[in-house]
Amino acid sequence: MDPELHVPDQRPYDADSPLAHLMEIVAAAVDEVPEEVERDAAETTAAHLVFDAYPYTLGQVVDPDTWQGYPAVRRFEAAAVAPLGGGLWLHHTLRISEADGASALLTLITPCTCGRGYTGIVLDTEEVLIEMLAEIRPTYGRSLHDSSLPDCHSVQAPPALGGGTRGGRSIG
Repeated sequence: MDPELHVPDQRPYDADSPLAHLMEIVAAAVDEVPEEVERDAAETTAAHLVFDAYPYTLGQVVDPDTWQGYPAVRRFEAAAVAPLGGGLWLHHTLRISEADGASALLTLITPCTCGRGYTGIVLDTEEVLIEMLAEIRPTYGRSLHDSSLPDCHSVQAPPALGGGTRGGRSIG
C-alpha cells in the first residue's frame, strides 16, 4: 500500500518568519517556464533575428512559421531550427554569459561532402552568411571535408525524433 500524504490545512509558521521568506525564494527559483512557452519564445526570437539582422538574404526566404522551437535542456538555452533544403538548416539560440548577458547565436548547419556528418558555421552578420554561401555554392551547399580536422564528425546527423516531428515539420 502506498503511503498517504497529509498536507496541513494551514502553514505551521508565521507569514513573516524566515522560513516563510525562504519558501517564497524557493518558489520563485523553481518556477519553471512551460515547455510550450519556451518553444514559442525560441521560434519567435529566431524569426525576429532573421528578419532584423538578415533582411536581404534569410529575411527574404525563411518563413517565420518554419522555425521549430526546442525547450532548454540542462545547461543549454532554448533553441529553434529552420530547414533551408538540401540538408542545410539554421540553428538559433542565445549565448548567455555574466560579462555580456544574452546574445543571439545563429549557426548555419551544412552537410559535409563526405556524407557522414555536419559542420556548423557561426553567422555573425549578413556579410558572413553571403561569404559562407559563396564558399559552399560549388558543392551545392556541402561543406568541404577536411580529414585532418575533427570537423564534420563533431556534429553528427540528427537522430529521428520519436518517429516524427512536432507539428508535422521536419528539420532536414
